[in-house]
Amino acid sequence: MKEPSGSAPQSGKPTHPQSFWLWVMCLTGVDYFSTLGYQPSIAYESAGLLAPLATIVLVLVTLFGALPIYSHVAGRSHEGQGSIGMLAALVSGWGGKILVLVLLGFAATDFVITKTLSAADAAVHLITNPHWPWAAPDDAEKTRQAIYVTSFLLVLLGASFMRGFREVIGLAVLIVGAYLTLSTVVVGAGVVYLVEHPEYYHQLISRIEVGEWYLKDPPLSGVGIFTTIAICLLIFPKLALGLSGFETGVAVMPLVKGNPDDDPKEPQGRIRNTRKLMITAAAIMSVFLIGSSVVVACLIPPDHLTRVTAAGVERPDIPDTELKAKDRALAYLAHGENNGPDGKPAPLLPFFGEWFGTAYDISTVIILWFAGASAMAGLLNLVPQYLPKYGMAPEWARATRPLVLLFTGINLVVTLIFRASVEAQGAAYATGVLVLITSGCVASVIDVWRRREGRWFARCPWGFGLITLVFMYTTVVNVIEKPDGLKIATFFIVTILVTSLISRIVRSRELRFAGFKLADPDSRFLWDTIRHLELTILVPHRPGKRTLAVKEGQIRREHRIPRDLMIVFVEVQLADASEFVNEPILQILEAEGRYIMRITGAASIAHTLAAVALEMAKVGRPPEIHFGWTDETPWSGTLGFLLFGEGNVPWLVRELIRRAEPAEAKRPLIIIAGTA
Repeated sequence: MKEPSGSAPQSGKPTHPQSFWLWVMCLTGVDYFSTLGYQPSIAYESAGLLAPLATIVLVLVTLFGALPIYSHVAGRSHEGQGSIGMLAALVSGWGGKILVLVLLGFAATDFVITKTLSAADAAVHLITNPHWPWAAPDDAEKTRQAIYVTSFLLVLLGASFMRGFREVIGLAVLIVGAYLTLSTVVVGAGVVYLVEHPEYYHQLISRIEVGEWYLKDPPLSGVGIFTTIAICLLIFPKLALGLSGFETGVAVMPLVKGNPDDDPKEPQGRIRNTRKLMITAAAIMSVFLIGSSVVVACLIPPDHLTRVTAAGVERPDIPDTELKAKDRALAYLAHGENNGPDGKPAPLLPFFGEWFGTAYDISTVIILWFAGASAMAGLLNLVPQYLPKYGMAPEWARATRPLVLLFTGINLVVTLIFRASVEAQGAAYATGVLVLITSGCVASVIDVWRRREGRWFARCPWGFGLITLVFMYTTVVNVIEKPDGLKIATFFIVTILVTSLISRIVRSRELRFAGFKLADPDSRFLWDTIRHLELTILVPHRPGKRTLAVKEGQIRREHRIPRDLMIVFVEVQLADASEFVNEPILQILEAEGRYIMRITGAASIAHTLAAVALEMAKVGRPPEIHFGWTDETPWSGTLGFLLFGEGNVPWLVRELIRRAEPAEAKRPLIIIAGTA
């Protein structure tokens, strides 16, 4: 039994070890920054030589769209709930639960594809390294090796978590520091080389001006500055992989150290430091995105990156083995595989080559593998936080090892379906990322609207509304252009919805009781008094149909209850029937010489009545619960119970008591009498 609602709140001490925000940024960076392993290649594949201009649009959306939105989300979800948690708090009922489950499907898409995509790109870096012992003579062998290596990395990832893997911030700092240092050398060397050899940059501009974009099916025809800008605005959603770090940035908020005097309910120091984390990460990533896209577009021959010709015609006959920079553009430069103006190999720096490239490959493989570990940790944190709480997953879903086995199996299946292709999985990844960001936008708009007062135009967050429209457009365009992302997300959504429904039905006869909250001291006194009576008769009562006097007379007559036995009427007021476990408020009143036990905030009548009876049976003779007959059919009663928390009440109360109390002598009695 809980204390009255006025009792002291629990301590707000952090439950996670907290660190300096810059070190925690590296934990988000293993996911965010690791996309540099494949983002430049995917950007070129999607936008051709327009990739640098489209990337600038992406950076502007990042800095002036996603960053302000997630700055607000950080202020409203300091425990790391993120956009899903915000929406879950803003919606209720079955509609709200279904919305959260759908978003969980997109989140699962994001995290699962993060693991499989990162492992697949790590496999590409391993297979194409000159020290790899098994050279792939053709595309079939290369694909086969990619599947094997990707699967091995995913199994290794699962095995690490089976042994109790923990995210170590120190290790993340080391990995991110090494990777960003090497990437800075590669991208910086490329920028310096372009300054010293401006002909490469001028050649890029000339090709863009005449429409030689190496872009398949451009959305608009013609050339010119305005046409080019319009095309970049239309195709930048294809580059949405570069937005992947914001949801992770909010998720790690509990690890960010704030100020010693932070209010646990609104820790301004932690919120401020998390915003610094996101601003710094977004700024670093923006520089790398623009720099890498320019360097790759200028210095890598198009026929080493794409099968699309300058005229926009795709040549499927070109084998993967000839696309030397595909899915590894920066590694291509690190290995010194680029040519100079004379067509001969011309490394950007003297030490670029086999050994430096191998060091860069190792760094890339490690950060990509660790990005998968970050995604696995995200899933292991996300699933237990929602599904078991909603009653939509079995209790084993709270345990780490069964979930690790489940997710590892899913990872292997996804790898086989996509044949370990980085490009093929990019759409699914972008879809998951964009939907989560869009949900953050919608949650922020709703939250600001509810917190403001005044007329509608004063309450409306116009800036957030515009950003929301941009991300809605980006999401829709991404889905239309690459529907595979929605297909894989739909698979996760349907799987979660179906298994959740089955689990909810199977678990419907669990007691689902977390204790009552007593409304006031008088209710506690009367509760203790009633529980110690020789025999307590409980009678469910629905206000409005009959007066208590009429109901008492009928119940005593039909159930043959003597006048010397006191009847306690129980009124249950339902709140959100979709909740699985709740803590209703119990208030006991005395009216006209009769006791009324009024319970508010309940999710189910049957569960509440069973819980009351079982609580009373702990300290005295088990009470009796007297019901009258009902005219509802078994089917309508069961459906009403599952969806609305009422229906089949006497039978369900009996079943709940039988399951919760193994000793027959301690079970409250269920008595049904009267006329139908």
